[in-house]
Amino acid sequence: MNIPSIHYADNYLINPTNPITVNLIGAGGTGGCMLTALARMNHSLITLGHTGLELCLYDDDVITTANLGRQLFAKTELGLYKSVALINRCNRFFGTNWKAICEKFTASEVNSFPNQGKANIFISCVDTVSARFEIAEILTNFTSNNYWERNQCLYWMDLGNTQNTGQVLLSTIKEIQQPQSKLYQTVPNLPFVTEEFKEQFEAQKDNSEPSCSLAEALEKQDLFINSTLSNMGASLLWNLFRKGMTSYRGFFLNLGDFKSQAIPVGE
Repeated sequence: MNIPSIHYADNYLINPTNPITVNLIGAGGTGGCMLTALARMNHSLITLGHTGLELCLYDDDVITTANLGRQLFAKTELGLYKSVALINRCNRFFGTNWKAICEKFTASEVNSFPNQGKANIFISCVDTVSARFEIAEILTNFTSNNYWERNQCLYWMDLGNTQNTGQVLLSTIKEIQQPQSKLYQTVPNLPFVTEEFKEQFEAQKDNSEPSCSLAEALEKQDLFINSTLSNMGASLLWNLFRKGMTSYRGFFLNLGDFKSQAIPVGE
């Protein structure tokens, strides 16, 4: 008889004493949509009696005409930092007090960031393989956090995509204590995306050259891949908050043929 595998969320997500701290890394097509999803999630959590989320958005890129249409920016925001434009709009609309950091999330600068770069949840929406490996290196150095520290680093969710396909992977930054269960095979560790797909990543070449027009940008990433990926990823995180457990740690998405494949926590 096969016992189903499951990951129980860290108790601090369910019963926090302070807002859950989130570092959202990347304010492009996926990051901008994820920010909106997290703002809706924050409002809903607070309404349900939870402490909600406290977020920092990291991105050093500025808005160009190629970003209009596919990403959530207006002509009046041209030339502004993406992180600033998105956070200002989010704060005005939802009444949050979230922060924009107009820098890349890098190891050389991490100690100068709020909370020395630490957060309960990291969500990366970056374009390059090298950025993912650097994030993984930073998070590995955070694993010695004291359990009772407010900004103990718990989870990393990575979102990545090509023109019509993408994936979301949820990882644990440290071992998450699991309750004893006779019904499930509990899984305390979820692997980093950079560990599980290291060979595939190392075989890729980084290509983060900016697009000169919307038409050129759509050749790299189609119009709705970012929003679909971010909403499905946010749904995975939402279920972790609401149910306190998950049978899945991510998924693969192919928007070209409208198919998605879930990744169970035991695989």
